[in-house]
Amino acid sequence: MSIELESKIEGLLFYKGEDLSISKLAELLESTNEDIENAINKLRESLVNRGILLIQKDDKVLLGVSSDLSPLIEKIRKEEITKELSKASLETLSIILYKNGVSRSDIDYIRGVNSSFILRNLLVRGLVEKVVDVKDSRKILYRPTFDTLSYMNITSIDQLPNYEQVVSSLTGVINQNENNV
Repeated sequence: MSIELESKIEGLLFYKGEDLSISKLAELLESTNEDIENAINKLRESLVNRGILLIQKDDKVLLGVSSDLSPLIEKIRKEEITKELSKASLETLSIILYKNGVSRSDIDYIRGVNSSFILRNLLVRGLVEKVVDVKDSRKILYRPTFDTLSYMNITSIDQLPNYEQVVSSLTGVINQNENNV
């Protein structure tokens, strides 16, 4: 039994947790841009009157939440911001602090799990920010914000405990991952 193209798109958008271009979807799903656009239209129709909707801007698409859920989402967001960071959030934030510019795929590899939800929470809290990689403008990196550094009472990343050792260790793990790809 083969899964429909629109279902594949939905699954990819859910997994990525960020927008994807039509051409990237076509590449990943080994399909044409026209087939992807048709499947996107079917997916959009199937999501009518549901909690999830498809958002499209230019040639990029993203899964979003229906505006009918805004009050509930806002309530949850406020709870997330005010509660303490989980162990997974602290682990992810530590990787971002020590690397001071790391991709989600590297974070996922280091942690061994998908970090999309945790990164979203750290972004909402203002603890990390997304920046474009200067080496590859197609790549997004996560960095700590000035507020995070200020809260930790440090003026520079290299003031973190055992900075050189931890960075060396993380770099080794990331390099090992790149060599395996």
